Amino acid sequence: MPTYEYKCLDCDDRFEVVQSMKDDALAECTKCQGRLKRLIGTGAGIIFKGSGFYCTDYRSDSYKSAAKKDKPAPASTSDSSSSSTSSDTKTSTPKKDS
Repeated sequence: MPTYEYKCLDCDDRFEVVQSMKDDALAECTKCQGRLKRLIGTGAGIIFKGSGFYCTDYRSDSYKSAAKKDKPAPASTSDSSSSSTSSDTKTSTPKKDS
């Protein structure tokens, strides 16, 4: 359950209360019965440890194979540009007879 920080608008008293997220915010100071304001806290830092925290860790084998089929091979894009230059080079070089 989260910890909420409150501040009394009348007596400036600050305190923390452990409440469920479903609970309503407190409205009355416990010391002077003044109005309360729930403060925005920074909360606790989240630490991700271990495997399973990347979006690709939970992919099924069928998804991975379909993604490989959809994705063009990176070598084919560079080969197409180099093949046009290499074909130009091949036409200008004489072939050897064996």
